[in-house]
Amino acid sequence: MQKLLGLTIDEWLNAYQQGTLSPKQALNELLSCCSPDDPAWISLVNAQQLDVQLDALAIRFKESGEDFSQFPLYGVPFAIKDNIDAVGLPTTAACPEFSYLPEQDASVVKLLRQAGAIVMGKTNLDQFATGLVGTRSPYGVVPNSFDADYISGGSSSGSASVVARGLVAFALGTDTAGSGRVPAGFNNIVGLKPSRGALSSAGLIPACRTLDCISVFALNVEDAQKVFELCLQHDSNDPFSREFDSQAPRTLPKKPVFGIPEAINWYGDSEAEQAFENTLRQLTAMGVQIKKLDFQPLHELAALLYEGPWVAERRAALSEIYQTRPDAIHPVVRHIIEQADNFSAVDYFNASYRKQSLLRDAQHLMSMVDALCVPTTPTIYRIEQVQQSPLMLNSHLGSYTNFVNFADWSALALPGGMRNDGLPAGFTLIGPTWHDFALAEFGLRWQKFQPWSRGALGTSLPATPAATPPCPADWIRFAVVGAHLEGMPLNYQLTERKARFVEHRQSAADYQFYALADSVPAKPGMVRVKQGSGTAIALEIWEMPISEFGSFVSLIPSPLGIGTLRLDDDSEIKGFICEGFAVGAATNISHFGGWRNYLTNAGSTPS
Repeated sequence: MQKLLGLTIDEWLNAYQQGTLSPKQALNELLSCCSPDDPAWISLVNAQQLDVQLDALAIRFKESGEDFSQFPLYGVPFAIKDNIDAVGLPTTAACPEFSYLPEQDASVVKLLRQAGAIVMGKTNLDQFATGLVGTRSPYGVVPNSFDADYISGGSSSGSASVVARGLVAFALGTDTAGSGRVPAGFNNIVGLKPSRGALSSAGLIPACRTLDCISVFALNVEDAQKVFELCLQHDSNDPFSREFDSQAPRTLPKKPVFGIPEAINWYGDSEAEQAFENTLRQLTAMGVQIKKLDFQPLHELAALLYEGPWVAERRAALSEIYQTRPDAIHPVVRHIIEQADNFSAVDYFNASYRKQSLLRDAQHLMSMVDALCVPTTPTIYRIEQVQQSPLMLNSHLGSYTNFVNFADWSALALPGGMRNDGLPAGFTLIGPTWHDFALAEFGLRWQKFQPWSRGALGTSLPATPAATPPCPADWIRFAVVGAHLEGMPLNYQLTERKARFVEHRQSAADYQFYALADSVPAKPGMVRVKQGSGTAIALEIWEMPISEFGSFVSLIPSPLGIGTLRLDDDSEIKGFICEGFAVGAATNISHFGGWRNYLTNAGSTPS
């Protein structure tokens, strides 16, 4: 039974493909590990509901010809925060009197089931997703997965807990003011908070509908990113859904500049301060440049969310139950939404004007760096402390989360090592809108440089793969080898067509490499030879909008052209090839292994 806890998505898939596990046996065994008395769960599927899902998946899998590629989450168990609809399980938003049985899955749940994922249950939360603590639920307090005296963080407390303890491979949370990041930081897992509208919120009980994001918790970055990609679809059923900007950066620079707060109030938590300083030292060792910034506009922006008229948006989301059954609402949650009475429509407009001014300042801050880097929270509290002071301590936890959705930014919460007291420390990268893939790409770099254990299980995660982001659907990825390399004379033909660099690679050892005669500017030619009888050549991989690619190809002179190149991992990619007739007058430079090395060591420079 222990062998099933804490498996990543790839580990589940590999076990199924190799036949060492079967979905029916493994997930029924996993379900037996999940107790209905565990406060992280509000509801679990029963054995019959689980088998119905597995039987339906088995039929679809057989109809596909048992093609695993059609089921990227085949048999992978996941959990859902209980303010997101899933057919077969009630949606409560942690309020029993609010409970109902949904007639259809939330859009993201539907996409995940289509990919083959299996719902194990619905998880506990701060009621109506109002809180960052994980203590405001009639279904019980969700304790920290490392030390039960401490809070788990909220509002997505249960989702983070079941991932950290390995009961599911990933879980859905939500994030309005930090609920998809704070629990990740407190439980040593990854919390991916997408750009607003990237994932559909159809089927989500709103907290603040204009700000809400469905988020992803996972043990590692690649799992969080995979789930995000599978759910990344525009949804006409959600008026707040937005088309993802396919031209947004997919990577951060090799040596990015991260903006950090010039002053941080740690609320007396020296362990948190030391942990963040350790993180900054590790980031610097990776080549990151740290730049201190004045976060005051961001703190003012955050204050508007709970201290300004936007609290009325929470009231709007709960208007029916607030009017008819106010006593059903948790006292702390009810106190928060009652503050809507203190604001008028005039107050809202005045606050909106102030918000717009602060957003201008916020965007200026972001323009100075590649991303912001903040402690996910400046401290952590014991459950007893939060129960004694539920509002003030909660506000401390949101110091570096509350402003992100207001600013329409993306964020990725990452494990930052362990504190000396045995609790996890987390930090969060914050980027502009649609920089989700760029943050994840750096997250993979961090994971490889400073690996962490599986949640609260203490075991090592699989080795981190190379951080190569996927190519957008309406772009084309290709290899360049000579005058189009970065810094070379024809590179402008790429950049003026919005092309962007992806990574350095090597070809397979199937090529002869030539310096072409009478070519201005100087250019090389790659000619394919018998497999394994040539030389591996250094390449750069770039990507460009498909709409621009035709005009680029039209510029390529004979004897060069675009064909299919074989890479050193046996994959194939479009790239520059050379017609064989040209090599007669050319110089074989294969032994240099690449154009840059040839120019440097042969004493030649491009004309």
